[in-house]
Amino acid sequence: MPKFARRVTQTSKKSYGMFAKAAGMAKEGRDLIHLELGQPVHDTPDHIKQATIRALQAGEVHYSDLQGIPQLREVLAAKVRDYNRIDVSASEILVTNGLTQASFAAFMALLDDGEEAILLEPYYPQHLGKIEMAGAKPVMAPLDKKAGFRIRKDLITPLITPRTRMIVLVNPSNPTGRVYSREELQIVADLAIEHDLWVISDEVYEQIVFDGAEHVSIASLPGMKERTVSMFAFTKAYAMDGWRLGYLAADKSMIPALMKITATEVTHVNTFIQHGAIAAITGPAEVLQDMVDDDRRKRDLVVSRLNQMPGVICPSPEGTIYAFPDISGTGLKAQEAADAILEKTDVVVEAGSFYGPLGEHHLRICFGSQDHDRLEEAMNRLSGFFNSL
Repeated sequence: MPKFARRVTQTSKKSYGMFAKAAGMAKEGRDLIHLELGQPVHDTPDHIKQATIRALQAGEVHYSDLQGIPQLREVLAAKVRDYNRIDVSASEILVTNGLTQASFAAFMALLDDGEEAILLEPYYPQHLGKIEMAGAKPVMAPLDKKAGFRIRKDLITPLITPRTRMIVLVNPSNPTGRVYSREELQIVADLAIEHDLWVISDEVYEQIVFDGAEHVSIASLPGMKERTVSMFAFTKAYAMDGWRLGYLAADKSMIPALMKITATEVTHVNTFIQHGAIAAITGPAEVLQDMVDDDRRKRDLVVSRLNQMPGVICPSPEGTIYAFPDISGTGLKAQEAADAILEKTDVVVEAGSFYGPLGEHHLRICFGSQDHDRLEEAMNRLSGFFNSL
């Protein structure tokens, strides 16, 4: 038979973590509580659905602008200017099939074979695979675990080589729940400017922040707009994960290169759902705030209950829909614990080691994926597990 391409055979096998392990058990009819998937439990707000239905019924069903419909890009540019403090025009917005396509386009457009991209560890595994598919090498820069997974210059600088082309940032952070401070982001900005690097900034959880934490977009810092691809999505905050709708903001000099990837790959995003996106951005802010408030209450429940379990320490995440408890006090390794929890309690959590070695002795628990009652049941089951050790 003819051979497969090296980008498939010589890159890491895509792993679906505990989701794949749980799939077989679900077929057995077991009452699984899924806390491993970053899937919001909320329904997409009705005003977004209705705007999409109206567009569909009005005949918005044909090919449209490859960059995204102009009225949506105007709305998104205004949002990025006002909320993210990045000075962009509509011509510097590219609408994508989720943040996944935005990041794929960035890696494919900005990395060549043999070049290196620095990821902050614990990292988001989806980015690793796309870097490899672009022919480049992922390089892991550890965060300061003892200081709550903070960014430190001395942990990144030694990893920068003549082959380094970019630093990849996830802020707020999946899986740790950190919201990086302006001072931490300035460290990354200074390194990018000093070494002439790109920054790829995944900000999918930008609006899910708690307790007055400030989300800062790194492209808003001096000298960073022209070297940063800022990526956003409707996935989490608007409960639109199945819509596959995102966007990026980048300097006008970068847009043609990014569009060469997206237009070749899928031409453009579904036309009528872009009208739903306009409604999401321009609709009532209290709808979004209600969902964030619900996530905060569920965060508080999960953190409080986890900290009552023997051998478990769980800091309160500043953002995202994840808790990242330290279970080193149990003596269990992350994957060992996740497997045992699934087998004995039917609760599915992700092993922290899925996000790199620095995530060892941690679990990632998605409190945003279930309603309050289901989370209570999950915590009861986990309490029984940890108390039985």
